[in-house]
Amino acid sequence: MKKNLIKILTAAGMAVLTMGVLAGCSSNTTETTAAETKAAETTTASGAGDTTTAAATTADKAADLKGSVSMVGSTSMEKLATALSEVFMEKYPNVTVQAEFVGSGAGVEAVTNGAADIGNASRNLKDEEKSKGITENIVAIDGIAVVTDPANAVDNLTKDQLIAIYNGTTTNWKDLGGADQPIVVIGRESGSGTRSAFEELLKLEDACKYSNELDSTGAVMAKVASTPGSIGYVSLDVLDNTVNTFKLENVDPTAENIKAGSYFLSRPFVMATKGEISEQNDNVKALFDYIYSDEGKELVKSVGLIPAN
Repeated sequence: MKKNLIKILTAAGMAVLTMGVLAGCSSNTTETTAAETKAAETTTASGAGDTTTAAATTADKAADLKGSVSMVGSTSMEKLATALSEVFMEKYPNVTVQAEFVGSGAGVEAVTNGAADIGNASRNLKDEEKSKGITENIVAIDGIAVVTDPANAVDNLTKDQLIAIYNGTTTNWKDLGGADQPIVVIGRESGSGTRSAFEELLKLEDACKYSNELDSTGAVMAKVASTPGSIGYVSLDVLDNTVNTFKLENVDPTAENIKAGSYFLSRPFVMATKGEISEQNDNVKALFDYIYSDEGKELVKSVGLIPAN
């Protein structure tokens, strides 16, 4: 009997011990789950806080920036500069961006003498310009398209043929497989970034024989469209159906071909500053931050250009 009692008490003790262990496990599991839930809630709150903080920082920066930014220079960069100005002023409503289009040379001169914050140039800066403390900030790559009037049957030119037209060696379209018609050679005025880039790329500096020298990209387009037998050069982003565009060495002037290096007439779009970007005022630095951002690169693409990086 005594032995049976001992067995019963032992069994009861084991049952109690087992229940205690199970209860302990249940309690620990509940506490761990609660702790994990609290941690997850804290992490989520922290993430939301980071997003809110970032948005607040952007809003604060927009509110802090006040004043103006002045850009002067290339007419070829008008489309890009106008789009950039509009978007930037939407983001920073207390900043006014003023853009004037008077040619690349005038733009570099303006930033050199302090008359503008940024000098827009549709070409690389010259050594003499850099020696005056002007920094070359490339923001986009542009192709130079060669255009003719819509009635011209010639649609492709080799590099040598293009050079011969502009240096005055070839003067009639019949020599290039076209009609018996004089070639009317149209170009930009002295000081134009487009002209400088075009002549440098073809090694025709001071060697071109122009029939007309016009002071804007728009004027070249209009003159070529309305003049039988004409040829001219313009920025890639202004092309429309009022003119015909030549292939060069059987390559179309497209962003893809320029990136691939198969189209030989391309040039940089430069937003020059006096000193490095880091030395500029906050408004100018913010403008460069934007154009070099992913959103800025999309803006560059939207106006038919290639982002610089």
